[in-house]
Amino acid sequence: MPSPRRSRTRKEAEAQGYRSGFELRVAEQLIADGVEFEYEPKDGRMSYNIDETRVYLPDFRLANGIIVECKGRLTAADRKKLKLVKAQHPDKDIRLVFMYDNKISPSSKTRYSAWADKAGFKWALKGVPKEWL
Repeated sequence: MPSPRRSRTRKEAEAQGYRSGFELRVAEQLIADGVEFEYEPKDGRMSYNIDETRVYLPDFRLANGIIVECKGRLTAADRKKLKLVKAQHPDKDIRLVFMYDNKISPSSKTRYSAWADKAGFKWALKGVPKEWL
């Protein structure tokens, strides 16, 4: 069962149109920094192919064109999707913001940051760095 704080944060985020408390915190940071952005831009959808065509909808698109994907958890399915989208849309600048630099699985020594480096993604922890703005 999720902790009461986590549930309240998710509910607060959903009430403001975000899918997670982490996305809400990143949006609040961008707003505080005076950054123009779009949340889940409808014209920002990118199709990608696995065995069939699917659609990736990024979390944020900054005014400078940088796409920011916020990840609390980076599952195997997320890793696969992100690598496919990056390969199939090399013209897009997709960057990752992790809530924590966890291991990709309990038995792995690889952390989210190491995976992102290897996969060719710029990444940050906790929020969007000033140099991305």
